[in-house]
Amino acid sequence: MRLTRSREWPIAIVADAVAVVLFALIGRANHHESTGVQGVWHTAWPFLLGAALGLALTAYARVRPTSIPAGVRVWVWTFVIGMVVRAATGGGTAVAFVVVAAIVLGAFLVGWRAGLVWRTWRSRWHLLRR
Repeated sequence: MRLTRSREWPIAIVADAVAVVLFALIGRANHHESTGVQGVWHTAWPFLLGAALGLALTAYARVRPTSIPAGVRVWVWTFVIGMVVRAATGGGTAVAFVVVAAIVLGAFLVGWRAGLVWRTWRSRWHLLRR
């Protein structure tokens, strides 16, 4: 079951935004910081900006937004822009945070796409076995 192109973009935009907000929420909760809307927004917005730029460049390159290559592109832009904006606005960029952010954002932004690809592959495989 392949998604239609008209449905891929809304799914990618929402899933990436949820992934970034979840990253911010989990991070803040693990550090016993406020998990209210304002606190999560404070942590998430630089990375949401990066994800938006990554998705825009994905569209410009005409890459399917639900593909794994798109996930890698969005991950890199989310991470780099997020860290640059955090540093420019006085946010923390300790080495441990940078490493954890790279790993978690990669797992979330590429991970949901990998799950979607696997589900699509699996459903096609089951159809062939019939």
